[in-house]
Amino acid sequence: MKNQHKAPAFEGLTHLEIEEINAEMGHYENKTAVSIESLKIVQKHRGWVSDASLVAVARLLDMSPAQLEGVATFYNLIYRQPVGKTVILYCNSVSCWMLGAEKIRERLCQHLKVKLGEMSADGEYTILPIACLGACDHAPVLMVGDQLKLDVTDNVVNEILGR
Repeated sequence: MKNQHKAPAFEGLTHLEIEEINAEMGHYENKTAVSIESLKIVQKHRGWVSDASLVAVARLLDMSPAQLEGVATFYNLIYRQPVGKTVILYCNSVSCWMLGAEKIRERLCQHLKVKLGEMSADGEYTILPIACLGACDHAPVLMVGDQLKLDVTDNVVNEILGR
């Protein structure tokens, strides 16, 4: 009996990912206009964008992989390596740095036993720096998953760490 599962038209992407990217393309005249959104779709399904997925998206959008890699590496919320289920972005702008962001980062890294960019052993967390989260008046600031944490204190760090 033949395998009844068809390989995706663009190897490296699932049919669902292709469907969602095609739906986005329907809103624009130029396919390349959905490059960031396409990468975000892949990341939503996989947690990150592998080389194979990036090449497949580039093919789908009629772009070179190098062009799409330029987009992916410019946009710092596209992850080009596996990350934990929860990404903790710590703001390392001047305002946050002056108000203790480094101490918070050190504490998080120490507790989770990771360096910046590494995934915790349980696959739960990755800590990454970000240039600015746009809440300088509430520094220091973290983004935990999709939750913005303002005026971060030791109590907030304890809450994040589940203490």
